[in-house]
Amino acid sequence: MAEERLEPFAVQCPCCQATLQIDPELRAVLSHEPAAEPRSVRNLTEAVKGLEAEAAQRQHKFEESMRAQKTKKDLLDKRFQEALKRSKGEPVTRPVRDIDLD
Repeated sequence: MAEERLEPFAVQCPCCQATLQIDPELRAVLSHEPAAEPRSVRNLTEAVKGLEAEAAQRQHKFEESMRAQKTKKDLLDKRFQEALKRSKGEPVTRPVRDIDLD
């Protein structure tokens, strides 16, 4: 009796809807074809409006960052002056090193 050679068959994945070609003799996947992704935008005007909204949002974040950078110098100067005032009242001491403890 001659052996019948089994042909590869296609199976659709229930999770991702991909098509798998399976060889029954080897019990292995021969190829994988991912499922076609659905379109995220139905028409071009919606896509353009979405891009314009993203551009406006980026511009707003940039302007907010610029304002924060402009006030950052003043804030750091004020913090430094406060720390300097606090440290003027403290005596100057030498820091304790690990080698001094031996």
